[in-house]
Amino acid sequence: MAVSVRMDPLLEKELEQAARRQGVTKSQFIIAAVERALGRKDPAQLYHQVMEEAVQYRLADGDAGAPQPLSTSERLRGKLQEQRQAHTRDWLAYQDARKKGVAWVPDDEDAAP
Repeated sequence: MAVSVRMDPLLEKELEQAARRQGVTKSQFIIAAVERALGRKDPAQLYHQVMEEAVQYRLADGDAGAPQPLSTSERLRGKLQEQRQAHTRDWLAYQDARKKGVAWVPDDEDAAP
């Protein structure tokens, strides 16, 4: 069914640009906006649906015994945990050296001349 809408030329230009950025036609952009406004498309529900499908795809995709590549957030979390462990080790070594009354030098400064 065809619907005709009158709008300000500046608003239409913004519509064209927004649709182009998303790689869709003006009609597709308007239809998606109307569906969201009417509650037919809930962005949160769509996000959860996509995430569930991605998990199922990831689990079904590879060999169960093969290690899966880590996501960016998992790699970052691992690096942060390593840094925290290193800081904790340094702090404990500093406290131990302080109790013994000796100067403590961090590991990364040992190699300095």
